[in-house]
Amino acid sequence: MPFSRRASTSLSRSTLLQMGARIAGVVALATLFSYLHVLHSVRTENLARLERYVVERSQREQGIFMLAQDNHAVLQKALAERLRAPPREDVDARFDSLFVQLADGSTRNRPEVFDGTRMPGVIVPRGIRVDAGLRRRILAAYDVLAQYGPALHTRFTNTYAVLPEDVLVLYWPERPTWIQEAESGMSFLTLEFYELSLPGKNPRRETVWCGIYSDPVDRSWMVSVSTPLDLDGRHVATIGHDVLIQELMTRTINDHLPGAYNLLFRDDGQLIAHPQLTREGTTGIYYIPGSAGQSRDAPTATEEQQHDLRSIFEQVHHAPPGQTVAELPEHDEYIGMARLQGPGWNFVTVLPESVVSQPALQAAHQVLLVGMVALLLELAIMSWVLKRHITRPLLAFTQAADRVAAGDFHVGLDTSREDELGQLARAFRLMADKVQQREEALRQAKESLEQRVEERTRELKEVHHQLVRTARSAGMAEIATNVLHNVGNVLNSVYTSAQLARERLSQLRLEHVGRVASMLEEHQSDAGAFLTQDEHGRHVTPFLSKLGQHLLNERTAVLALLEDVGRYTEHIGDIVKVQQRYARAPRVQEPVHLEELVEDALRINAAGLTRQGLEVERQLEPLPPVPTDKHKVLMILVNLISNASHALEGVAPGKRHLGVKLERTGDGRVRIEVRDNGVGISPEMLLRIFQYGFTTRDEGHGFGLHSSALAAQELGGSLVAHSDGPGRGATFSLELPLAEREP
Repeated sequence: MPFSRRASTSLSRSTLLQMGARIAGVVALATLFSYLHVLHSVRTENLARLERYVVERSQREQGIFMLAQDNHAVLQKALAERLRAPPREDVDARFDSLFVQLADGSTRNRPEVFDGTRMPGVIVPRGIRVDAGLRRRILAAYDVLAQYGPALHTRFTNTYAVLPEDVLVLYWPERPTWIQEAESGMSFLTLEFYELSLPGKNPRRETVWCGIYSDPVDRSWMVSVSTPLDLDGRHVATIGHDVLIQELMTRTINDHLPGAYNLLFRDDGQLIAHPQLTREGTTGIYYIPGSAGQSRDAPTATEEQQHDLRSIFEQVHHAPPGQTVAELPEHDEYIGMARLQGPGWNFVTVLPESVVSQPALQAAHQVLLVGMVALLLELAIMSWVLKRHITRPLLAFTQAADRVAAGDFHVGLDTSREDELGQLARAFRLMADKVQQREEALRQAKESLEQRVEERTRELKEVHHQLVRTARSAGMAEIATNVLHNVGNVLNSVYTSAQLARERLSQLRLEHVGRVASMLEEHQSDAGAFLTQDEHGRHVTPFLSKLGQHLLNERTAVLALLEDVGRYTEHIGDIVKVQQRYARAPRVQEPVHLEELVEDALRINAAGLTRQGLEVERQLEPLPPVPTDKHKVLMILVNLISNASHALEGVAPGKRHLGVKLERTGDGRVRIEVRDNGVGISPEMLLRIFQYGFTTRDEGHGFGLHSSALAAQELGGSLVAHSDGPGRGATFSLELPLAEREP
């Protein structure tokens, strides 16, 4: 016993160390794989979301700019028509009724008739000579803005036209006093939006956008879109919209993906929106370092911000066409980039790598924590188990194994223990008792089965003779043949189940128990070391456990086969009753679960299916109980499954497939399909397959399908067959009504 305790202690320590190291390695690998898997999934998902986000945001934000260009085409055409059309009124009189030269030398709208909320304003800076031609062009621009300005105001801040003489015609209802507040000497010809419309800078004469600027009167951030108008090769006006971008800047800064931030900049590096460098209230303009522009009156960026902005600017500038997402490894960032049509601005969303990897790190931490807790718990349990003495119980097992090997099943083991050895002792005793009981039960079952089969056979012969006599006297010989056909199918299953039970009994091998006992007897002096360290000894305990489980499984299997025999013999009586009702009595309907009925038909044929090694595929849709005659339906299904198994005999083992499908048809009916990949049916045989006496098998009688088709009609349904030809399998479809038919 002291030796046993030392061996047990050594075994416990070494086993704990080995298992702890292995489990720790598994936990580490699981943590690593979990992190890599989650990181890959999260990165892919976040980058896809980033791409969708920038594309959707760019499409949404550029709508106002594209609409402005469309409006300019309309305004350009209307103003050109006005200028080309001859005047229909006194230009001087109408001009003087609307405008007057003020004391500061500028010409503006008459204050007594001007309402800036409803009509355009005009300002001619002082020093500008207003001749007849200029008056006509001012009135033309005034009329066009008065006509189209209110309609365009629903989407744009203002609409204006600048004439080359430095005249501004402006419709801006929100700022009705802008014209009166503007300085008399201010010039509009030096503003960027006007300079971009001149032929020298805009030779293609297309719509252009200027950079952002602070309105000299309103002090609000805006951007101007301008379109030049040329008549007879001469620039006569520049049409424009001012688009307030304060809301765009605010949306760009505040409306962003979680953990990310947005920025907006021009191709020349002018920063339009940035969370730190374009704060509300500032009027300065910031240019990204390394671009062409120079910052003025703008907040100072940190060195890290400058480097980050420069990398983003260069990545966007050198990105190939069509690229939406890019990686900045030096900053651990991902950027999504899209271009706003119209002004050609770059909308960029910056997503830090930490945001992408954070869920993966959290998942890895959770896996690691759970793994370590599981490791400690497992080691604690193993330490408690391994510290228990196992030598004495194993010696008792050795002696018990010797007695079982000698045929003495009355073994005595200590079953009071509550650990694994106690469970093994109880299992061993239960195994011995069950083996003894099984031997006795199998002997009795064999005798009983042979007697019952003989009695059933004699009864069936009597029933057969009686049915034949009845059929001859009443002209119903078909009933007798149907009985024989269906009973023959069930008897095959009875015989097969009996054979399988006999085979399982003959295959029970108990000589291995004696071998294990011999091994344990040889190592009684060092049983602990033998069971834990020896290459063969380590398998003894698992073998005994598996042996007990195997014997229990064998008992369950044999009992199941015997239950099948009983169920098959009962079904023989059901078949007789079905055929008797079919011959002389009205049909009896009751609620039937078709899924269970299909399974019963498969179980009836289970022995033959197992013998042939068929692979059965079930597709059974759950249905409410269907009112029908379950015995007739069962008879049909048994016939169909039996025929399918015969059709598969010519198919190579391992490739035999039988499918059963149960589904609704959508027209108040239910369909049961039995399909196989067997020999198939030729087209000419499909026309005769349900005829009385027709069969393709030498041992067949041609009654099964004929009686099944008649039974299906009696049930208010139908039975049809389909095949693509010889060697391509066949499908039989039984359709039944879901509801009981009217009598």
